[in-house]
Amino acid sequence: MTTTKTWLITGASSGLGLALTQRVLAAGDRVVATSRLGALSVQHPSLTVMRLDPADRDDCWRAIQETHEDAGRLDVLVNNAGYGLVGATEEVSEENARTILDVDLLGPLWLTQAALPLMRVQGTGHIVQISSTGGVGAMPLLGLYNAAKWGLEGFTESLAGEVSSMGVRVTLVEIGAMDTQWATSRMQFSAPIPAYDALRERLFGTTVVPWPSDPGATGGGSSPEAIAEGILAHVTAPEGPLRLVLGEGSADQIRMVLDQRRQDYARQPGFQVED
Repeated sequence: MTTTKTWLITGASSGLGLALTQRVLAAGDRVVATSRLGALSVQHPSLTVMRLDPADRDDCWRAIQETHEDAGRLDVLVNNAGYGLVGATEEVSEENARTILDVDLLGPLWLTQAALPLMRVQGTGHIVQISSTGGVGAMPLLGLYNAAKWGLEGFTESLAGEVSSMGVRVTLVEIGAMDTQWATSRMQFSAPIPAYDALRERLFGTTVVPWPSDPGATGGGSSPEAIAEGILAHVTAPEGPLRLVLGEGSADQIRMVLDQRRQDYARQPGFQVED
């Protein structure tokens, strides 16, 4: 029996998706890598590149079915495609909201739904959802991005309890700052309202929307290669936590959020904070 796995990785044209694709190929597994344009900067005999619009439910099901028909199986689904949106709650348009939820939340849902019947028949499989520390806490001016990631965390935690007895593993990867273009040239912005300029200045150091950015600039933080290595090690291991925390400073960020939430609950009757 072959030990080679077939992975489907979305959002693979750059950043973490590309780094993970390269690391998985180097480990000897097969990868179906998707992007909106259907093109990647790398070539490999075990790589198939596929065009995918994660906001299109039918396209998500097609991608899963074609992967399975071509490889005969699907072992690991990595829902990585997504983007960030800067905008106060008052500033977010209907189009802003629907578009980010379509890509960051519903895309992973459609792909997960399409993959599950195949993995159940196999009796094995692993669904990896790329979340972030923003899926644990929320930050002013990033509310709709946080909402998408909180939704991803919610249905994925439920999913883990639904499919563990079927041989399907589920992982939420909570990543902090990562050295990609997510926070620079790939960031999306809502139309600004001047009332929030002071808040923008305090949080981001500028009132300009969108903020100026060199197209090649990155946001600092852990390298996507290091994060990819952590994901591969986790998937390769026979077991592991539901929530995989990766990246420098991520654990401290999550600990701070959970401490603040605990303190907030403790202000109400019926909740006690233990030392």
